[in-house]
Amino acid sequence: MSAPFWNDRALRGGIYIASTRPEHCEQLEKLQQTVFPTLASEELLRAEHYHRHLEIFPEGQFVALDQGRVVGMTSTLRLAGQTAESPHTFAEVVDGGWFTSHDPTGDWLYGADVGTHPDYRGKGIGRGLYAARQHTVRQLGLKGQLTVGMLQGLSRRSDGCGPEQHYEEVVAGKVFDPTVSVQMKIGFTPAGLIRDYVNDPVCLNCGARLVLRADREVHAAWANDAPENSQAAS
Repeated sequence: MSAPFWNDRALRGGIYIASTRPEHCEQLEKLQQTVFPTLASEELLRAEHYHRHLEIFPEGQFVALDQGRVVGMTSTLRLAGQTAESPHTFAEVVDGGWFTSHDPTGDWLYGADVGTHPDYRGKGIGRGLYAARQHTVRQLGLKGQLTVGMLQGLSRRSDGCGPEQHYEEVVAGKVFDPTVSVQMKIGFTPAGLIRDYVNDPVCLNCGARLVLRADREVHAAWANDAPENSQAAS
């Protein structure tokens, strides 16, 4: 199965950003467990879920490949704005991993997850995956990308800081959050704190609602681009 909106493209480091295919699904399940080791097991995506995502929305599913090895991934669905912008949890959106909330007429691309194998971080993979998402947004005429970034820096603080203060300090650029600060650098705009979004102690279950409108550019370090025209991900 091939997605009609994306041609596999190499980053300067040799990693390919590609459309997800059925043969990737088993590897994707294992990568989920590696990337999100503290996420509740019932919220992890599994091979059968990835097969289902390819059936309902192949244009939105991408992987990062190192000579056929899956080292990065992103899973997306379409939602109407009023659904995505209303209070919700990760479990409600993914519905056990099956993406039954996917609306084929939805005007926003909703990022359920994005992740890179720990051994491959710092190689621009995340930025490449977001760029592939943004390509799909534009090809489908959507308003942009919505996602909720896990505030992973929250559990690492030793100053007793609560979720609201941490979120506000991250938005103001006063503190660095390993997930949300990077997403903001890519171009996402914070749109509010969500408590009890996901069952994961690393972010104390909290996330930041993030918006990336269709007119924003996502610059990835593509192999066939001049270096001065590309920016590698942090």
